Amino acid sequence: MAKKKAERSLKSNEAQAVLRRVRTSPQKLNLVAQSIRGKKVEAALADLSFSPKRIAAAVKATLESAIANAENNHNLDTDSLIVAEAFVGNSLVMKRFKARARGRGAKIMKPFANLTIIVREVEEAA
Repeated sequence: MAKKKAERSLKSNEAQAVLRRVRTSPQKLNLVAQSIRGKKVEAALADLSFSPKRIAAAVKATLESAIANAENNHNLDTDSLIVAEAFVGNSLVMKRFKARARGRGAKIMKPFANLTIIVREVEEAA
C-alpha cells in the first residue's frame, strides 16, 4: 500500500525553490532576500547579478531554479512571474572556540541558513 500523495501546498499559479544549509548568517542572507521581494523576476535577476554581496550568487541560482520549476513543472509563463515571497530561516550552528589570553576561550558561532523563494504568475494589466 502506497502512501497518499501529499496535497500541493502552493496555489496553481506558484512555484518554489529551497536552498538549505547555506553557510552564512540568516541576517546577512535576509538583506539580499529583502532586495528582491515583490519584484519581477527579470529585475530581481539583474539586481542579484550586480550585487556586491557574496551570497547573491547562491540566491540568484535559487531564483533561477524557482523560475525553471515554474516553467517545467507547472507550465507557468516566465515573462509574467514575480517574486511573491523570499524568506529566510535558521538552520544549524557550528560551535567552535578560539584560545584567548590567560587560559580563556572565546566562542565562535558559525551559523547556517535556509532560503525559500516562491514565484507567482500574475496577469499583465492592460
